[in-house]
Amino acid sequence: IVKNFNVNPKQIGILGHSMGGHGALISFFKRPGQYQSVSAFAPICNASTSEWGINAYTKFFGQDETLWKQYDATELVVSYNGPKPHAPILVDQGSDDSFKDKQLFPERFIVACKTASFPLELREQAGYDHSYYFIMTFLEDHFKYHKNEFEHMQ
Repeated sequence: IVKNFNVNPKQIGILGHSMGGHGALISFFKRPGQYQSVSAFAPICNASTSEWGINAYTKFFGQDETLWKQYDATELVVSYNGPKPHAPILVDQGSDDSFKDKQLFPERFIVACKTASFPLELREQAGYDHSYYFIMTFLEDHFKYHKNEFEHMQ
């Protein structure tokens, strides 16, 4: 993208929802300095311990759980050694998300971020689930978050 489009490589952020939020978080932690900001909606935070993650990682990596942890945001934040965003990373989670306690495990990510002294703002949004309406309601906040990070980097 940087090579073919008029993009400032110092203003690249990443965000996603659910599995895409998981991807955004692990991409940020695995590639220090590539992204200046990261945010997520209801990300799968501890994939190596969730039913979804165990199933997927077994198919991709076999039984080697050390490989699984290399693609798990809760594991990666503890060993992250790159630049941190100016503001805490922004994560929104719906309070009524039926996946929260079965697949997403945001509380584990909160503990890992505290352990690593990594700034995190995890907002639990009352009355929201995992749906399109949840994302659309708070998407502008995420755009503003990324814009603020880019302006701070200049």
